[in-house]
Amino acid sequence: MTKGQYQSTLHTGPVVTCMKTLLMVFNFIFWVTGIVILSIGIWTKVDLYKYLELSSIYQPEAPYVLIGVGAVIVVIGSLGCCCTVKGNSFFLYLYCGFLALVFIVELSAGIALLVYKNKLEKGFREGLNSGIDKYGMKDEGEITKAFDELQEKLHCCGIESYTDWFKAPWEGNQTNAVPASCCRVDKKKCQHSHLPTKAKAGETDINVQGCHRLVVDFINGNIGPIGGVALGISFFQVLGAILAGCLAKSINKAKYEQMD
Repeated sequence: MTKGQYQSTLHTGPVVTCMKTLLMVFNFIFWVTGIVILSIGIWTKVDLYKYLELSSIYQPEAPYVLIGVGAVIVVIGSLGCCCTVKGNSFFLYLYCGFLALVFIVELSAGIALLVYKNKLEKGFREGLNSGIDKYGMKDEGEITKAFDELQEKLHCCGIESYTDWFKAPWEGNQTNAVPASCCRVDKKKCQHSHLPTKAKAGETDINVQGCHRLVVDFINGNIGPIGGVALGISFFQVLGAILAGCLAKSINKAKYEQMD
């Protein structure tokens, strides 16, 4: 090895060490984002789906996509740490390819969520209209349960107003009645039939505000940030791919100089 080659190797060594450190920091953050996306997917499946399934544009596989992407990121992030520590250029290039794939998936998911968000209002209006018509039917237990949970959780009743139930064909309907899930007081003491056609909040035992606007605002307030985070995280993967590629190139260069 000549003096120039020796000096070049001395310069390459610290560069590789620095890039390894940066990539390890990236891998840790990347791994954490995987945990976050996995948690969001589980939360969407366990809690948010109760509202989403009432929409006519609901996609039941959406939570599983988030869960799958989160789990893959956790695995790839762990493997990325191993690749970085070992300094194997082949696996670093492979890791770079995985990051590019994750970037495409997350970018697509983020755009899809934001597009889906814009269609929510129409989808929920159609879904709630369909749900109120099917409420109480023997074969529509899931719809009935979802509508009840929606009204209890958001303290609302009907679509635009509680009077929407007066015209609905729900089973066991009485004169000017609403389901017990509309009650704002104890259900055993709640009067939810023979209600006036016009009532303000607090004047009856039930919630009088309709659910449509509340549920759209609730979902928008959750899906909007999730879509924005997905888009932001997706571009973060580009940084990781660049770091992995540069580190692999530097390692190959250092090996080549040592062989010479």
